[in-house]
Amino acid sequence: MGHRKKHAPKRGSLAYLPRGRASSPLGRVRYWPEVAEGPVLLGFAAYKAGMTYAVMVNDIAGSLSYGKEVVSPMTVLDAPPVLVCSVRAYTKDVSGLKTFTEAWAKSLPKDFDRIPMIKQNENLEENFRKIEESLDKIVEFRALVATQPRLTSVPKKKPDIMEIKVGGGTIQQQFEYLKNIIGKTLAATDIFKEGRFVDIIAITKGKGFQGPVKRWGVRILQDKSRKTKRGIGTLGAWGLGRVLYTVPRAGQMGYHQRTEYNKRILKIGEDGSEVTPKGGFLRYGLVKGDYILVQGSTPGPAKRLIKLRYPARAPKTVPEPAPQITYVSVESHQGK
Repeated sequence: MGHRKKHAPKRGSLAYLPRGRASSPLGRVRYWPEVAEGPVLLGFAAYKAGMTYAVMVNDIAGSLSYGKEVVSPMTVLDAPPVLVCSVRAYTKDVSGLKTFTEAWAKSLPKDFDRIPMIKQNENLEENFRKIEESLDKIVEFRALVATQPRLTSVPKKKPDIMEIKVGGGTIQQQFEYLKNIIGKTLAATDIFKEGRFVDIIAITKGKGFQGPVKRWGVRILQDKSRKTKRGIGTLGAWGLGRVLYTVPRAGQMGYHQRTEYNKRILKIGEDGSEVTPKGGFLRYGLVKGDYILVQGSTPGPAKRLIKLRYPARAPKTVPEPAPQITYVSVESHQGK
């Protein structure tokens, strides 16, 4: 047999440049999809607790293991209800969306004092009347929701704020929907359904300053190489006068924003003890209340905020019922 060439990228992907540090540990949602159902909030926020595995019945038609039990890795997200603290209305002109006005809930929890620039105790009815009088100008509604870290094992008290678009229905229906939920809490089951797909937006694990071998996967040079082995053989042509951006160089690795499309929600539960391993998740602790099981991995370390969004490009065929989970591993992660 002749030599079979190995197909593997040695110089990484240039699709995610520049590889700089994210400006915030909270990911930015740059796109909201259109949905048929609604009105409904198109996103949710949760904290990453860790990973485990489960045995489930494969319900993907056409799969070789369809109808059989398969072992699948999954991420456990600590997902207490979020508080809808504000409504924001947008108009549109030639330069894009413009904030028309916003209406804040009357009484916010004391933890909101930790967030600068929060508008407490504004006249809610007056702001709603202003919005209602200008519904013909408004093209989009978004809600500002806040997480409740005190209900999780994340060592913080300050809520994280996330802006979520309202999708589906008419502008009038969206306005009535927001009037009903402002100042209240929404659980993950009010927004997502088990078995459906979501997009995950988060900041990846930070790896610091790394060389080109680890950062780009370039080949380690032979032992006889002069000066260095874990570098690159050349920076480029002599006469160019500059180094091309395509040349793999050392620099920041990790702590980048990433969007992972079509991650399946396997289960949304209310009792975290069902999925918390003995002794708790490493570097996180116990999941005390509501949780979301997502098939596969999600970006970032434990305790990082994960933003979930309705899928921007969902698969055409999605099994309607949630998959049947027969076993979730709660064995200790501490090697005992």
